Amino acid sequence: MVSKIFKFLNRESSGVNEAALLLGLFTFLSQIFGLVRDRLLASYLGVGPSLDLYYAAFKIPDFLYVSVATLAAITVMLPYLSSRYGSGDEDSVKKTKIFFNQVFTVLFGFLGILSLVLFIVMPLLAHAIAPGFSGSEYVKLVMMSRVMLLQPIIVGLSNLFSSVTQMFRKFFVAALSPVMYNLGIIIGVIFFLPLFGTMGLAYGVVLGAVLHLAIQIPILGFHGFIPRFVRNISWSDIKSVVLVSVPRTIGLSVSSFTAVILTSLASTLATGSIAIFNLTNNMLNIPIGIIGISYSVASFPTLVKLFQSNERAKFADHIVEATRKIILLAAPITVLFIVLRAQIIRVILGAHSFSWNDTRIAAACLALFVIGMVCEALVYLLVRGYYAIGNTKTPLLWNFIGEIFTIVLAIVFVWMFRTIPAFGNMFVTVLRLQGVPNLEILALPFAFSLGNILNFFTLWYVFVRDFPDAKTAPVWKTIFEATTASLALGLASYATLQLTALIFNQQTFWGIFMQGTVSAIAGIIVAVIVLRIMGNRDILDIWHAMKRKFWKSNVIQEVGEAVDN
Repeated sequence: MVSKIFKFLNRESSGVNEAALLLGLFTFLSQIFGLVRDRLLASYLGVGPSLDLYYAAFKIPDFLYVSVATLAAITVMLPYLSSRYGSGDEDSVKKTKIFFNQVFTVLFGFLGILSLVLFIVMPLLAHAIAPGFSGSEYVKLVMMSRVMLLQPIIVGLSNLFSSVTQMFRKFFVAALSPVMYNLGIIIGVIFFLPLFGTMGLAYGVVLGAVLHLAIQIPILGFHGFIPRFVRNISWSDIKSVVLVSVPRTIGLSVSSFTAVILTSLASTLATGSIAIFNLTNNMLNIPIGIIGISYSVASFPTLVKLFQSNERAKFADHIVEATRKIILLAAPITVLFIVLRAQIIRVILGAHSFSWNDTRIAAACLALFVIGMVCEALVYLLVRGYYAIGNTKTPLLWNFIGEIFTIVLAIVFVWMFRTIPAFGNMFVTVLRLQGVPNLEILALPFAFSLGNILNFFTLWYVFVRDFPDAKTAPVWKTIFEATTASLALGLASYATLQLTALIFNQQTFWGIFMQGTVSAIAGIIVAVIVLRIMGNRDILDIWHAMKRKFWKSNVIQEVGEAVDN
């Protein structure tokens, strides 16, 4: 059985659609576990100080992870390892193992030293992370953050191990890593939380990190790549890896720094603001991962090949084609999320300690997050396109500007909520939040989405400037078709939502689930019909890709390089 699974995963993809759908499937499976994790957190803790503590405690470990551990990212390490391994003769294998052990030694040492420093200064950092916390909350934040410092060390090493796993084409094992990570957190919520209180959540995170790493150990052992500490380090080799990684890592660090700032700002708002912001943002990661990241990763090998062959026109055309596919899929999902936002929140988070007011605020945050979803998905594609040509500075610059824009907007919007009643009333009217208090949290997802929109349009402008041969006219045609189909989807879903409210019991989980599911299916069917009437051929390409059994595709993926909170 296992050999058949490996055989399926080692087959070559016949196109970007099949590869993207395969990646999307693995991403979807890990996100399902993430949804279970978030529902349990909301159910056991509710939107309150304990869940705020959990998410705030992640921020410094996350920053350490993206700013240091990703220096040995899969996309960087895999080419280095593969080039040394070559045909797999004895001398090549020996050189590859030496290089792997050197990177392991340096990465472990660097992460360990920085974690020790952060452990010592955590009481100072905790004030910056959550200035709104005080007393026992502050003490618990310091303790949980210190325990969670183990996570970036373990997951960072696990991602290094995943480079070897994927070099030997064991994609199934690599794909399970993020699933195991979420499983560890789920165990922490169910078993450790009752035993150790909120500290049990931190222990669950560490357990998830250990499972993330442990599942890859058998593959490393089978191929003789169990890591060892070494004394002799070729610093020239380490330097070459770091120089390639630095721009990408800085870009990730900027995004992580923005998350720290937004968390700090949320800590000064009403209790539960940090939790709601993170829970709803996690939901956005599902369509972003399935559509944006999957298409960008699936396109990457083709983009590299086209650019290296000096086929710039075809390179640009490939970017345009992937852009059209992402818009066609992401635009309807955006509308679907907005129309069904309350049902989505109630199904995923609406249990036990999650109140009706919590549901209404979370639904509003989700709606504000998704208005920038199409642009965020496209940013992943454009950034990967620039990586394919070896240009890491351009996306770094514009991502940095976008993050600064987000932070400034968040601060300004919070001030406007507090000082300009008409500004807040606009959100109350549009999102139907009459009678719901403490709406300042809406400033954060609104600023986040506007930052993504700015980021995309600046990158798109630069891309068109750098590749003047790009045929962008089809993109405008796709935007028109996707917008028309999305509006039809929205109307159909909303009408079905009203009709099914008379059929299904709105006081039960399954009643709400069925109402949302039937409404979503009705909207999707209408959208597909509209696209076919308009003669859109992209939807046919996606359908044919599914008929060709996309699960038999083979593609290198970056599973495990980012972990959800």
